[in-house]
Amino acid sequence: MIDFALGSKKGCVMRLNWVNQFTILRILLIIPFVSCMLKINDPDIGNTMRHIAVAIYLFMAASDAIDGYLARITRQATKLGAFLDPVADKLLITCACLLLVSQRGRIEGFPFPPTVVVLIIGKDLFLLIGFVVVYFVTSKFLIAPAPIGKFANALQMSMVAAILLAPEISRVLPCWIWVLRVLWWSAAGTAILATLIYIRMGSRYIEKYEQNSANNSNM
Repeated sequence: MIDFALGSKKGCVMRLNWVNQFTILRILLIIPFVSCMLKINDPDIGNTMRHIAVAIYLFMAASDAIDGYLARITRQATKLGAFLDPVADKLLITCACLLLVSQRGRIEGFPFPPTVVVLIIGKDLFLLIGFVVVYFVTSKFLIAPAPIGKFANALQMSMVAAILLAPEISRVLPCWIWVLRVLWWSAAGTAILATLIYIRMGSRYIEKYEQNSANNSNM
């Protein structure tokens, strides 16, 4: 375990357990993933770089599910982990989407629609704004993942993997581009739905906080 003193008057110590350390490792692995993705269209080493990027991505995606499961069964889930885990996912998805739609990181023959990228990243921007608004209004952090949010994240993870592996899979399944199109727009649709649900959750949380504050002030 690694301990970090928070410098409070009570001498509070925040403990960074192995699950949180593993999550931080996932965040750090985004750097080599991005580096490889930027070279996948290089005529000499592009294919090798894409395979390395796929390996890193699949490791990060699999470890996301595994460390979350282990954290629950070993009772090592923490508030810090609840914050870092979605941050790692969102950073990975955002970087992957921006690279796949870029000139240097695109997969030839499988153009990723910019509209889908805007909707997916827009969802995370709205959630970040909502997170800040809730904190400024209530002075509390609201971390309450909804089932639709988890489903949207899983769908986006699967979508990116399907695009990265498209050159190999399409040799076996020529109709793979149609599978990708279903994944693209399904991911976009769930991103919109998740945004609306999270906005409603945040609004209800603020309303409840204000009602409790008003009741306490009238006592």
